[in-house]
Amino acid sequence: MSDEANRSAFLEIKGRLIENTGKMKQVHNQVRNKEGEKKRAFLTLEELRQLPDDTNTYKSIGRMFVLEPKSILMNDQEQKLKDSETAIASLQASKEYLEKQKAEVENNLTELLQQDPGLAQQIMSMTVILHDLLQPLHRLIMVLLCRGL
Repeated sequence: MSDEANRSAFLEIKGRLIENTGKMKQVHNQVRNKEGEKKRAFLTLEELRQLPDDTNTYKSIGRMFVLEPKSILMNDQEQKLKDSETAIASLQASKEYLEKQKAEVENNLTELLQQDPGLAQQIMSMTVILHDLLQPLHRLIMVLLCRGL
């Protein structure tokens, strides 16, 4: 491959790696949010179970509270708990898929750098590297350079 083709291939791989990293962070944040929702629903359900059945319970709707039977509030919390568990399972599957994609992109990068060791040197000699976005890429290149390609 020519230097220009290698550079464009590198830029494409870099873009895919950056995109993948962003998606992984997004999925991680979504999982964390759903775990929080799940925990709140579980704790609320536990508190509701301790109340006598004839206790007045209120559901928050915006800024107001509406009198609801305990059974309805418990059903709502059980549904929130189930929905959160389902969402977490789905997000975990997405996370696994993204991790496989990341491994594939890193393998593509490894192959490219093994084909053109000069490209690795050029990348490392760049003066401006976007630290947060390229940190995984930088680490991978360093490992490859230490191995001696």
